[in-house]
Amino acid sequence: MTSYSISVRLQRTTVEEAYVSVPVTDAVMLREPADDGSFRLDTDKLFAAAVELGSEADWLSEGQRTVVHPIQKAPDRADEAERGRTRPGEEPRPS
Repeated sequence: MTSYSISVRLQRTTVEEAYVSVPVTDAVMLREPADDGSFRLDTDKLFAAAVELGSEADWLSEGQRTVVHPIQKAPDRADEAERGRTRPGEEPRPS
């Protein structure tokens, strides 16, 4: 009996988390003092420094989610060849 299959494009998102310690230096402070004379953190600079430090962080998996991809299209031929798959009516490709 002949069987058929349909390719469904999926999308998987992996979420990871890491904690980094950003040194409190002039590089992450606002240049001008507040009205009360105190100096405050520049959160844009703080978060940019954290992201930079994140490239060296120990990341832990927080979760993974698989959903149907919002854009369905035929698999690329290169992807099919890499996986050794064929389209209906095609002969298997030699390895």
